[in-house]
Amino acid sequence: MNNNRIILHATDLDGFLQDIDKKHLAEIEGMYAESLDCCKAIENGQDMINNTKTLEKSARDIGHKLEEIVKENDRIHVYSFDTPDELHGGCSRIIAKLRDPRTGHEEFLYYIQRAYEILFAHVFADQRLSHKRSIIQMTPVTVPVRNYAVHRIPNVDDMVHNAVMCVMLRGALLPSMIISKEAQDYSSDDFITPFALFKIKRDESKNENNMDYILDLDKSFFSLEKLDGKDLIFADPMNATGGSLVTIVKFLKDSGIKPRSIKFINVISALKGALRITRAIPEAEVYTLWMDPVLNDKAYILPGLGDAGDRLNGIDSADNPRNMIQLIADYGQNIVNLYRDQVMEIEKTVLR
Repeated sequence: MNNNRIILHATDLDGFLQDIDKKHLAEIEGMYAESLDCCKAIENGQDMINNTKTLEKSARDIGHKLEEIVKENDRIHVYSFDTPDELHGGCSRIIAKLRDPRTGHEEFLYYIQRAYEILFAHVFADQRLSHKRSIIQMTPVTVPVRNYAVHRIPNVDDMVHNAVMCVMLRGALLPSMIISKEAQDYSSDDFITPFALFKIKRDESKNENNMDYILDLDKSFFSLEKLDGKDLIFADPMNATGGSLVTIVKFLKDSGIKPRSIKFINVISALKGALRITRAIPEAEVYTLWMDPVLNDKAYILPGLGDAGDRLNGIDSADNPRNMIQLIADYGQNIVNLYRDQVMEIEKTVLR
């Protein structure tokens, strides 16, 4: 700790990896090297037909290998591995749109929302399909009488009523709001999750093998006692190294907090990040819509989708960073109106 900051080093993270993890990571990196050769050739316009076919085969082989590795760890859950093939086309298309550099800010927000609606169903609702409750819903139709419809939905109350949304500022802000909104919509009592906000960042001047993860307590907003015994939910578009989550959870545990459970929900996770988290945090479960194979030297996921935080929130000027309220306002009135209850809860968390 330094000046009310908590710092975790990459070497600490790698210490959690087991020998079998290192073996798997080396195998995947070797396989992805062939994909990178194809990417280079395609970018240079060389033998497009053969290199495209080779890239497709390499992707299939890597996907099968990742699925094989994940099956050995029952706390890593990948939507595209766990669900029927019939569902994969829609999921794959969402990931493709998020990866596309031509996908602009508003469209990127739209696909992030779709991704997290799918993820909420996979993590929560699908687990409660055998426990449903009825909604008696009034409709606008009044002839011959006011009509009421009956809908059966999964009862997720016992999965969300003890939850706290833990936001790893800043890229995780909107995904956390989406998950909280889904929990509210599914709950029987319009439950709004409390929020805890953690200001954490990577030292981008360093490489993946010597990276520092810095938790700034002065710019975080949370109550330790309100986290004890809770089901902690973290939602972040990307899980690259796992370092940010491990830093926060290690701080909480060192402070005497004992979570009942920890769920980390991502659109894309790198294999290395998922392995590090489940090795470092015994009670953590990682849920991801899609798994990517490797990291580059700067700790970016490959093939990845770039900096998800910047694509969600835009880039602050170095001398005038936006505060939390400004950041939410910049999402636009439509987003703020859609997540009004979540915005109010976040404002209370920041301002109290």
